[in-house]
Amino acid sequence: MLRIITLNLNGIRSACTKGLLDWLPAQQADFLCVQELKAQDADLRPEMRAPAGMQGWFHAAEKKGYSGVGIYSRHAPDRVVEGLGIPAIDAEGRFLQLDFGKLSVVSLYLPSGSSSAERQQVKFDFMDRFLPHMDQLFQSGQEVVVCGDWNIAHREADLKNWKSNQKNSGFLPEERAWLGRLFDEQGWIDVYRRLHPEATEACYTWWSNRGQAWAKNVGWRLDYQVATPGLAASAQAAEVYKAQRFSDHAPLTVDYDWTL
Repeated sequence: MLRIITLNLNGIRSACTKGLLDWLPAQQADFLCVQELKAQDADLRPEMRAPAGMQGWFHAAEKKGYSGVGIYSRHAPDRVVEGLGIPAIDAEGRFLQLDFGKLSVVSLYLPSGSSSAERQQVKFDFMDRFLPHMDQLFQSGQEVVVCGDWNIAHREADLKNWKSNQKNSGFLPEERAWLGRLFDEQGWIDVYRRLHPEATEACYTWWSNRGQAWAKNVGWRLDYQVATPGLAASAQAAEVYKAQRFSDHAPLTVDYDWTL
């Protein structure tokens, strides 16, 4: 069994003060993919680098206190790929890939466009440049899982107030169609949806800090594990963990019948 967790931390130092490192050992995860580190390499304490018998690899943003991704693993990788080789994207620390034999594990933090029209354009530019990279990954001969905060709700069932959000970043028709191309044209599998095709409120992974979004479960499903068909077919269970809060996002855990 292979257990993979993905979680947007909204700041690794903040998440650790909220009990992340105490929670992690009991999860018995093989991999924890994290996004939005909001930290540089020098900011990471030893327990943040190697918690609970795991070793961490990180791709930080150049800007301090911003973005960044990481992967914690119980297994030593054969190869580490930091960034996409696109300077403007890599400066924001949005892609990290670890290879283990025939398995590739990716931590992805797709830009948010909610703060301004300029950032929405950055998001669209990222999507345009990332789509062919996803196809390359799919065609690589590896089994691949891309874990992360995709900052897009794919379907109406993936957010509470879908009608009022159709013109808002994260649920724009262009964004939803882009995810559809990954699934319908390239062949990637949305692992949570494969196991829970009808889930609505149980699927949410992010809640705004405004109003009573968490208390009323006015959420969005923004965090996905997107996998190649072979790996996705082995998925046995998928669950969003809500008993504790480490961030404005919740951890998404998937168990795969897979052996490294």
